[in-house]
Amino acid sequence: MVNAVRHPVDKSYRKMVKGMDLFERMHAMAPNATLRYRLFPRKRDTNMDAIALHVVADDVDLPVSVASDHTFTLGRYARALDENAAVRSERKAGSMTWRAEVRTPGLASDTRRLGDLRLECLVGMEAGLVSHYPSLFGRLMDLIEDGRDFCNRSSVPYLFFADRPLFDVTLSSGARRQSVSVAQLYGGFAMGRAPKEDLPYCDCEVLLDRAYSLPLGERSWPDDTLVQFDYMDAAAPADDFFAGSTKAEVVAALGEGKAIRFDSGYEVWTYQWGPQERPLAQTEYVVLFDAAGRVAKSRLRSAL
Repeated sequence: MVNAVRHPVDKSYRKMVKGMDLFERMHAMAPNATLRYRLFPRKRDTNMDAIALHVVADDVDLPVSVASDHTFTLGRYARALDENAAVRSERKAGSMTWRAEVRTPGLASDTRRLGDLRLECLVGMEAGLVSHYPSLFGRLMDLIEDGRDFCNRSSVPYLFFADRPLFDVTLSSGARRQSVSVAQLYGGFAMGRAPKEDLPYCDCEVLLDRAYSLPLGERSWPDDTLVQFDYMDAAAPADDFFAGSTKAEVVAALGEGKAIRFDSGYEVWTYQWGPQERPLAQTEYVVLFDAAGRVAKSRLRSAL
């Protein structure tokens, strides 16, 4: 029974229903999409198999079906709303994190739609799903009263999680294409935007190589913009100059880059040129090393 667990993972049922209401009001941002909620592991030892989830209150105990991809939907129960019920798992607090998932069907597995992701942020904020950290981000979240103010910022510290480890995220609208900065990948830990001591408090701790943020409030990118992923384990382009090179060969050519290493053994080195006060506007060269220490692929991101 989930009620028997000390300090269980839970969220407010009332707030999550408010998130569902907001999705319906703002459905035009993602007219063909559906809303589900999704659970993600937050610690390395979290067991994501056979998760039991219930809507619970003093006189309410309603099971919630969790799919194999760890997503679920909620029914609307008047009594649960009246009793301010919780959506509760038998897992311990801090072991999982929650997100809204808004998906338009028919897109490739390496592609999302920006309007869907904008609505994910709005629903997630309304539903109270975002974890708070003992950091500047956490203090910022405490001050925010309206999720729309937060999600409409051009630089939004709202973390999304891809299905596989990421090397690049590219926005594409018509003939316009632009990769996000590496500072917007890996929870901000790659370039020091987030201090390393905050990592245990971040819900990206075990999803660090899948975490990314986007310029959600930058309206020059319309809702139909495609968000395309280049995964770490995808093949390198045939003309990749450094592919197969050793770390010593890269150092000889470029010097030491700013490095971040992942549990998988993959490692990303970044080189930047441009105004230090505007890191997102710098030219970047990013090199991915595999677990054997050889370049899997590399990419150049031009300054904005």
